[in-house]
Amino acid sequence: MTQPLAGRTVLVTRPARQAAALVQAIRAAGGTAFEFPALDVEALPLDQLSEPLARLAAADIAIFISPNAAQFGMAAIRASGTLPDAIRVFAVGPGTARALQAQGVGGIITPDGQDSEALLALPQLQDVAGKRVVIVRGVGGRALLADTLAARGAQVAFMECYRRVRPQADAAPLLARWQAGRIAAVTVTSAETLHNLAALLGEAGRPLLAATPLFAPHEKIAEAARRFGIAQVIATPGGDDGLVDGLVNWFRNTP
Repeated sequence: MTQPLAGRTVLVTRPARQAAALVQAIRAAGGTAFEFPALDVEALPLDQLSEPLARLAAADIAIFISPNAAQFGMAAIRASGTLPDAIRVFAVGPGTARALQAQGVGGIITPDGQDSEALLALPQLQDVAGKRVVIVRGVGGRALLADTLAARGAQVAFMECYRRVRPQADAAPLLARWQAGRIAAVTVTSAETLHNLAALLGEAGRPLLAATPLFAPHEKIAEAARRFGIAQVIATPGGDDGLVDGLVNWFRNTP
């Protein structure tokens, strides 16, 4: 069995509860995963979701924008009832679709791509005039999806069911390993994660972060990393498999 990541340590910055699959894939390729969560996700209290849940109960379309939206959104929906039988369920990408399927949701419509632009290109979302749409997401986020659907005549509301927070973490063990030359690559899955990581590392870690190859599963995240000053940024295909494929391809050609 080939182990293309043998001798390489990859920094995994995913939330602790969501890192297992990526860690396992890195190890399967022969690498070492150093886990340092730079983002955490927490559910909003159910009593803050009564109005969004009421809108969802009368909606024609529900759009889940991330696996977190699937997990926390469906938990809130189940606590108050169930998805309406006639509602059409959309997922931004395959990871979100899998998370919904794991929650027992069927008939999910998802694009080939993994972003709002790909979702908006679906034929099922072209003629939405008069349709009631609820976008299930975390607090904040891009406006493109809602703005475009509203411009097409939809009545758009949000169900913001979780928030992203910066964890409290001691970066000293990571810095010691990095300063010893034992972090070969960094993975980040959002621009917010990158900024949290830099803040947690402090001034001592900023040059190390800037000089280490960074892998991101979307070009928009990669662009944010380049603007941040990372010297080598590699945009990979989406999801954990895409990140690992990007790592393997990079290190096959790196001494």
